[in-house]
Amino acid sequence: MIRFISSLYVVLFLTVAQACTQSEVDQQLVLPSNLEVSVRTEARGEVVVSFSATNANFFRVSFGTPGELPQRVSGTEARFTYSEPGNFTIRVQAHTTEADFIVAEEEVSIAPSVFGLFIPETGYVSPESYAGYSLVWRDEFTGTSLSSDWVFDLGDGCPNLCGWGNNELQWYRRENVRVENGYLVIQARREAAGGREFTSSRIKTQGRQSFQYGRIDIRAALPKGQGIWPALWMLGDNITEVGWPRCGEIDIMEMVGGSAFGRDNRVHGTLHWDNNGSWANFGGFTTLEEGIFNDNFHVFSIIWEEEKITWLLDDVQFFVIDTSPAELDEFRRSFFFLFNVAVGGNWPGNPDGSTRFPQQMVVDYVRVFQRTS
Repeated sequence: MIRFISSLYVVLFLTVAQACTQSEVDQQLVLPSNLEVSVRTEARGEVVVSFSATNANFFRVSFGTPGELPQRVSGTEARFTYSEPGNFTIRVQAHTTEADFIVAEEEVSIAPSVFGLFIPETGYVSPESYAGYSLVWRDEFTGTSLSSDWVFDLGDGCPNLCGWGNNELQWYRRENVRVENGYLVIQARREAAGGREFTSSRIKTQGRQSFQYGRIDIRAALPKGQGIWPALWMLGDNITEVGWPRCGEIDIMEMVGGSAFGRDNRVHGTLHWDNNGSWANFGGFTTLEEGIFNDNFHVFSIIWEEEKITWLLDDVQFFVIDTSPAELDEFRRSFFFLFNVAVGGNWPGNPDGSTRFPQQMVVDYVRVFQRTS
């Protein structure tokens, strides 16, 4: 009997002691207060979040991306770089304990222009007629889809031409092309497909529209960034019979993107051909005096004649090549168009930490004129 009473006394004592301890904890727990949050947007999608609170032991921050959980941070500032445009809710938690905290939220908007995804409202516009020429074909990209003049190249070129011959990194798909508001948009994205890390699109008029000689005007706004490689170009119709480079290649415009001088502000015009069984090429370039090709629309043109091809930017000549030699006979045959945005490759190099995705090339129109006399 005495033993039972002693045991009961111990149980009652522990219960009372625990209740007192919990009461003391509850009285001592003070939630943070005066939580203040400020958000500053910087270049290329980066944001800086600053925060402070009274009686906060630590902070957790999330930036509103899908599936993200608040992460504990040291200090009173956190940085994050968004990879795509949109509206995001930044959430800051000021903690006393893991389970006890207060919350403040701030909205941030990352504009498409940060990633070069806007469609410019300014830029050079070429005339719709030229003396001595007639307009024989055009695509103004009206409607909501590509016309029947275009078909797709899909995949990565494997097994015959993996990386399309240049060690490119993208997987070409239909889904990266759209037609809206009178523009063709080709978008390169960082997303997995076909075993590749990036996707994009390449369209062509092979078997639908081809031309021999004339003036070609293409109005376009270009993407930007290291490893981004937009191109407006042509291949000989006989490529399926003779292969490349014997079919010939006319690069109306290529840009190898990057922030260094002579990258995002420079475009190239080049010919490729077969010279006695060897690949030959020759080309020139032009550089904007200010800004980059992502800022405004420009018109990329060639005047293709029987004995020469001339390249122009906004109707100003910057390069010409004599095609009269017999070994350049490729350029006295018919060619079809190709438009694409490649990612990585031998010439531009691969994307790096400065490259922001998605990137896009916007084409306003393509027009082909041929001489009437």
